[in-house]
Amino acid sequence: MKGGSRNASHRGLNLPGRVRRQLREIGILARPEVGLEHQHLARRYVIRGMESGGAIREMGHYVTFSGEDGEPLAYLHPIDAIGVNGVHAVVVAPLLLRVEMLRTGRTYELLITCYRIGEAENGRRPPLESQVLFRGVHGYLELELWGKDKESAGAVVPAFYSRGGEHLVVPTKLEAVTRAITKAVTCCGCSHCHYLAAAPAVPSSRAFLEGHA
Repeated sequence: MKGGSRNASHRGLNLPGRVRRQLREIGILARPEVGLEHQHLARRYVIRGMESGGAIREMGHYVTFSGEDGEPLAYLHPIDAIGVNGVHAVVVAPLLLRVEMLRTGRTYELLITCYRIGEAENGRRPPLESQVLFRGVHGYLELELWGKDKESAGAVVPAFYSRGGEHLVVPTKLEAVTRAITKAVTCCGCSHCHYLAAAPAVPSSRAFLEGHA
């Protein structure tokens, strides 16, 4: 791996065990792991991830993905899960930006990581390279998103600061996905995607036959 720690590359936010246990107990399942997969027909490798997560009033955890410039990607297919606050859709692409956020009350953690497919050597499986683009610790957002300010969700992001108290600014191209995931970690009982988009509709074989009956 290039750039970032092994934790950031493989498991996403380095959450304490008690936080992971609490998320399991309240039924929030965010899947930050990414994997390198081979497309046999296309004879190429792609990176696979899953948009997932949700929230309860007290906390939220969510993972989504974007393209290199923060643009929304089309998911491969949605997932109809049993229950809420789980896996919502699968995405595959040659390059992915993973965006992960944890909310505890009004405190936020944010990790944005870029994944690329490295150069293969001697016919071997190529490496999956990673680079941390933004790390926000103990960010703060004052809005009461279940009260009069609920409509502001999706238009704001938490304020993050360095250890020395200097304001850390999310890169401009990543503002849209950061706003989307900020809304996602306040989406109680989440059952839908907040950033991945549906692919253009492809007529089904049944629709084709009915149209030519």
